[in-house]
Amino acid sequence: MKKIVFIFFVLFLFIKANAQNQIKGKVTDINNEPLIGASVSLPELNKGTITNLAGEYIINNIPNGKIKIKFSFVGYNTEIKIIENSQTENIVDAHLTVAIIQSQEVVITGGYVSSQHENAVKIDVLRCKDIDLSGTPNFMESLTKVPGVDMISKGQGVSKPVIRGLSMNDVLVMNNGVRIENYQFSENHPLSIDDNDVERVEIIKGPASLLYGSDAIGGVINFIKEKPAPVGKILGNYRMQLHSNTLGMNNSIGLKGTSKNIFGGFRFGNKTHADYLQGGGDYVPNSRFNEMTFNTNIGYTGKIGTFKLFYDYFKQDLGMTVFPAKSIITEQGRKNEIWFQNLEHQLLSSQNTLYLGKFKWGINAAYQNVLRKLQTTLDVPFVEMNLNTITYESKLYLPSNEKSEYIIGLQGMSQNNRNLNNRASQFLPDANINNIGFLGLAQYVFFNNKLKLQGGLRFDIYKTETFALGTEGTSGYHAPVIKEFQNLNGSIGATYNVNKKIMFRTNFAKGYRVPNLSELTSNGMHGNRYEIGNKDLSPENSFETDLSMHFHGESLSFDLAIFYNQINDYIFISPTTDTTSTGVSIYRFSQTNATLYGGEAGIHFHPKLFPWLHIEGTYSSVVGKQENGNYLPFIPAQKLRYEIRAKRKKIGLLKNPSIKFSALTAFKQDNPSPYETTTDGYTLVNFSVNTDFHISQQTLNFGISINNIFDTKYFDHLSTLKPLNYYNQGRNISVYLKIPFRIK
Repeated sequence: MKKIVFIFFVLFLFIKANAQNQIKGKVTDINNEPLIGASVSLPELNKGTITNLAGEYIINNIPNGKIKIKFSFVGYNTEIKIIENSQTENIVDAHLTVAIIQSQEVVITGGYVSSQHENAVKIDVLRCKDIDLSGTPNFMESLTKVPGVDMISKGQGVSKPVIRGLSMNDVLVMNNGVRIENYQFSENHPLSIDDNDVERVEIIKGPASLLYGSDAIGGVINFIKEKPAPVGKILGNYRMQLHSNTLGMNNSIGLKGTSKNIFGGFRFGNKTHADYLQGGGDYVPNSRFNEMTFNTNIGYTGKIGTFKLFYDYFKQDLGMTVFPAKSIITEQGRKNEIWFQNLEHQLLSSQNTLYLGKFKWGINAAYQNVLRKLQTTLDVPFVEMNLNTITYESKLYLPSNEKSEYIIGLQGMSQNNRNLNNRASQFLPDANINNIGFLGLAQYVFFNNKLKLQGGLRFDIYKTETFALGTEGTSGYHAPVIKEFQNLNGSIGATYNVNKKIMFRTNFAKGYRVPNLSELTSNGMHGNRYEIGNKDLSPENSFETDLSMHFHGESLSFDLAIFYNQINDYIFISPTTDTTSTGVSIYRFSQTNATLYGGEAGIHFHPKLFPWLHIEGTYSSVVGKQENGNYLPFIPAQKLRYEIRAKRKKIGLLKNPSIKFSALTAFKQDNPSPYETTTDGYTLVNFSVNTDFHISQQTLNFGISINNIFDTKYFDHLSTLKPLNYYNQGRNISVYLKIPFRIK
């Protein structure tokens, strides 16, 4: 098998390119000393290389048109340069400056390829190494390091992101730019994302409906895949994580290669976790989960553009900690036998960019198939549903220059939900959903690049059609529903650089979300409650204003952001005084106007006298209220995060060793919604060490993390296991090992 893989990659490394344009140059520091091994990449083309011993690079087979080039090197500020490529040879040199604190990242989720500070909407970035070393079996928990981001959790296997108090369908989750559609209607359903195949996560806090349509009313989380190998290289790595708390193991192996024209790769992954131990040591019955993943991609870059094809397979057996399982599960285990979700998600996506003179045309399409089964104590599934989704996108980048950029385009979705095999529970009816949106974006730079304006408009048409289900006149009957919605959205924002150290950002955006299938039509048992939808629901409309400031000094950086979000027709579910004939509480969907406001702050101190020392702290707060003065559900408590870490380039045989102490303080949440209870505050202390070292010619990356060192018993306010009186996870010791390797 190894020989076959090797032959496959070697064959395409020698494919001859067609007529070539090339970009070449030299990367140096401010003293004109060459930077050896600096990364030079073209983010829009998935193409890149590294500099040689003289700091020189060359990238061949580049299309004509406007090209953005990213130069980066560890410990130096990242730089983006733009050229109008219309000749055979283009010389582009870069002089990188030392980054005392932290270099800003290049992001793509804001609609343009740009640095973080160039967007009117703040985009936070979390790298894969931060996820790998977070020391938690639940990779969503690692995202909560970003201030303003929290999670609704149901144990370690399932969690949903919360951005500034909004969650569920109010937050759009994307896999490499493709919106995830997998019955994301409630806190019981996971994301279906393989974190082993992620290079970084980009997070937009606030409405992004202009860019992505419905469901982006609260923000966007985009999981970006790892970039291809440098040209002429075949690289791979093996990753392993062990977790003491869940007796868990995560294994992943991947391989990728790039020739002059063709790039591709694949990755296998497997996770297995037993029931987690809460603070104090008792296990939480049926919180176990098992995953198997496979991801592959192939692409071509030529003079006309770039063409990429991705396939992702995600299989998860997810135990459900519900009342019926509590008395049956009598010991900690990992095998899923009763009361678990059997989930299978397949995603095939094509992402392409054509360079047509001064025009650039992006054409993307994706197909998703989701099979969801609920296994109880029966021999056959209690629920079996299949969701098929086609999404498509076309964006035309109009002729522009370094100071301007203009985009027009359309996005659409066609979806159908079907109940299979006439199972005992058919909670949602069969349905067809269609959406198309038209958008226009523009940005322009003024005053010697100090002021940048960004804005745009979008118009959407959305239709939901469901079919009758059940017997008319009975309690479980679903009457057919046809709903059509239209919505106009937009945003306008600006960034202003006072000088090289201080930047201000402001943005006003209107967002929307149409009621989903569950909110419109549900009629039946869902988890531990009976839910009834409301076919008269209207779309949510959000109006948010953001203001932020960033200071970046030589040894100190500081961020401050505030927001105010008015949501008309906010959709929520709440219990009623009614019960079913068996005594189960009935919950109904309804609407009200709501307001959310708050902010985040962060500070990073890196003293020049102690260049190995970093001290960081963040604070986040959000308040959510209904029009009648009641508080909204699932609003996180105020939180403080602080850490101190030390890092050296080398100590003996250890390369880049680091040590970190961190802590999280959550304040008491004493503003619950009418159907929640208050939650006491708590403090968690964590510790981690990480280093690279060499054995013979092999480099290894090794880390140990201890989370919740003191095994604190605590409830997070957003834990849906709190009503069952189960605490969050107790102490967990995690061991991480990464072994990179090279075939060519």
